[in-house]
Order: sequence, then structure tokens, then C-alpha cells
Amino acid sequence: MFIVHSYSLAIVFCFITMLCWGSWGNTQKLAARTWRYELFYWDYVIGLLLFSVLSAFTLGSIGAEGRSFIPDLAQADGGSMASAFLGGVIFNAANILLSAAIALSGMSVAFPVGVGLALVLGVLVNYFSAAKGDPRFIFLGVALIAAAIVMNGIAYKKAQTGQRKTPTKGILIAVAAGVIMAFFYRFVAASMDLDDFVSPAPGKLTPYTAVFIFATGVFASNFLFNTVAMKRPVEGPPVRIADYFRGGVRTHLVGILGGTIWCIGTSLSMIASGKAGAAISYELGQGATLVSALWGIVIWKEFRGAPRVSARLNAGMFVLFLVGLGLLIYAGA
Repeated sequence: MFIVHSYSLAIVFCFITMLCWGSWGNTQKLAARTWRYELFYWDYVIGLLLFSVLSAFTLGSIGAEGRSFIPDLAQADGGSMASAFLGGVIFNAANILLSAAIALSGMSVAFPVGVGLALVLGVLVNYFSAAKGDPRFIFLGVALIAAAIVMNGIAYKKAQTGQRKTPTKGILIAVAAGVIMAFFYRFVAASMDLDDFVSPAPGKLTPYTAVFIFATGVFASNFLFNTVAMKRPVEGPPVRIADYFRGGVRTHLVGILGGTIWCIGTSLSMIASGKAGAAISYELGQGATLVSALWGIVIWKEFRGAPRVSARLNAGMFVLFLVGLGLLIYAGA
């Protein structure tokens, strides 16, 4: 299988993860013109699962190093598989809430608040579970990112003077998504031998197998979580499963593309975690908040008409995020 041996390459993979995790929401925005997010999410999950299978049988099964996908899956113990599967269930619960927050308040708010909070809490979970990197710079970077989240929340409140009926609903849902999402990565990382991807401990999973089991957990739990979301939506009338089959091919492909983009980022993050460590891989990937905020502000014009103070607060958010991410990179160098 393909393995990363260089810290520099691992950081490059983490930045690609950041781009992927911060950009998949554009597919939801595109589909939202004619498609409810609950329906979009079925295609998103299908795309995620399909790419995990493709990755497992390509990059996860080539080369002379490590265990290829099928032998790795055959030797995996129940604890490792359950851990990766549970990570998928936790992620799916959080991501459905994040999708709801995007539908309510847009990418430029849902991502910085939800994913930013997940970053801050996730670094604590991942670092204390598998400490790697200089804690001084890690926690200083997290503190700056936390301040950036607060600035984005204030900017949102300043921009919502009479523009929406429920200005705080999207933020509250994004907060709930962030708290839950902080824990998924740790369970997936625990299923792997982060110290040795070439000859992982018996029973442990390679990154490619871990992502596949994770995606299976996402897919299986979607029948519960998304069914509930369809029957009790955060906004609008309930959605019927029959509505899903009324969507056109292009609409379904947009959702599948969204899941594929996210899974590409996740796969690269897991591959990089062996060299960079779970905490730094996760933290840099969650820098997706910067990418998504840029999409929301620049492309989707989600702060159009906002007072100048909102623009200044968002500018400060970007500065703090960039400095915080730079400290995280330095912490693992």
C-alpha cells in the first residue's frame, strides 16, 4: 500500500485534506437550489462509501510495503473494527447537524463555528490519547483558533440585524455538531497502529481499511439519523423517501461528488497521521473552516449587506486562524 515517510509530504496531505473538508459544502449549496439537504445527504454518504472502496482497492492494495486491503481486513480484530465503525457513527451524527446548520446559516458561519469548535475540542481528545508534537505550540495555536471562532460568531450576529427570523438557530446547531464531531477522529485513529503503518500490530487496521470501516459506519447509521432528520426537519415540512427518487441524475451526482471530496480529504488525513500524528493531522484538516468561510463570503456572498464591523471581524478571524495553523505545523516539525 502507499505509505507516507516524510513529514513534509504529510503536511501537504493535511493541506489537501483542509481543502477537501472545506469545499464539500459547495456541493450542498449547489444542490440546495432544487434539493433539500436531507435528500442531498443520502447521495453524500453514498459517495463517501464508494470512494473508500475505490481507495482500498487501489492505493491500499499496491506497492511492496504494508498489508494490502483484503489481507488487512481478514486479520482485523473486533475491537479495531468496532472503533473505526463507531467513529463513522459519531461523525455522521455530527455531519447531519452541520448540514442542517449550513442550510440555515450558510457555510461562512456553520463551518467556523461547528468545525472550529470540533478542532478545539478534538485537539485535546487526540493529543492526550496519542501525544505527538510540542504541546506549547499546539495549545497556543488552538487558543488563537478559539478566538477566531468567537470573532466569527460576533460577525454573524452583527450581520443579522433583522435579516432572519431565527438568527441563533443555525449557530446552536453548529455548536452541537462541533461538540459531537470532536470525538470521531480519535476512534478511527485508535483502530490503527499509528507508530508503524509498514508492519502494523496484529489486529490493527491500515489507514485504507480504517477509512472503509469508518465509511460503513457512516452509511449504516444514516438509515437512522437521516430518517429522523427527514421526519423532523430543522426547517420546512417533513421529507419523504419517495422524494429522493424524483431527483435528476445531475442532482444525485452533485451529492455523490460532495461525499467523494470529503472522503478524499479523510483518506489523506489518515495516511498522514502516521508521520504527523493524529492530533496535528486532525487539527490541520479542520483548518477547513478557513476554506469554507472564504467560499461562503467571497463566492456565495453570505455577508452581503453586513455592516463594516462584520468585515473587520471576519478579517481578524482569518488572521488568527492562519497564525494558529502555522503554530500547529511548527509544533510537529
